Amino acid sequence: MKRVVWTVLVLSLAACLSYGASIPSNSIYGNYVEARTADVYTGPCFANSEVGLTGQLAVFGWKVTKGSWNGVELDNLGVVGVVRASSTLGDVYHTAYPVKAVLIVDERANPEQRLALQSFAKRMGGDLLQDVVRVEYQPIDLTLANGDLHSMKATLTAGNLAKIQTRAMNENDHICRNEEVWYQPLTKVQHAMPAFALANSFHGEGLGEKWSSPDKRSAFVASFVAPSE
Repeated sequence: MKRVVWTVLVLSLAACLSYGASIPSNSIYGNYVEARTADVYTGPCFANSEVGLTGQLAVFGWKVTKGSWNGVELDNLGVVGVVRASSTLGDVYHTAYPVKAVLIVDERANPEQRLALQSFAKRMGGDLLQDVVRVEYQPIDLTLANGDLHSMKATLTAGNLAKIQTRAMNENDHICRNEEVWYQPLTKVQHAMPAFALANSFHGEGLGEKWSSPDKRSAFVASFVAPSE
């Protein structure tokens, strides 16, 4: 199983190498990171011990490399969603809804861009971001080690409100020896790669809960592309 997983990851990375050349000119695209409070790359023994008990909290964010939304250019701007669900996100047997959400919008954006970023996030986040109870404006940054998505070393910060830091999986992360991608990413992305979350935190208001959930196999690093609105 381990050999198969790593083969899939290598193929995903190879696909990423040619990704930029195939993006339509009328698209918006960039990088994406998410982290939850339950493992997304795991085996049945761990997943069954968490489902229904944890995994209802998540941080996820987009950094636009290039593109526009509703005719508004969003190059180099970011937006972050933070959610509190009613149960484990991604559980196919039980609904996670209702879900409350906080949006954190890049403070560098002008008023028109701020509205476009919110519209973009709600479209990409789907039902997860339909009940936004609070909107914050903070500096948002998503950096990749050496600018390389393939390293899976990413850091997403939204001011002092939310943070994700990831690294690639290693041999020590295969505890059961039958791990696989148990839950899919929360939003539509390309070339999603499971990653180890060194940090996953939210210290803002609006959800009735703050958390820090580091050192879990609970993250994804990915790229995204969507037709411009």
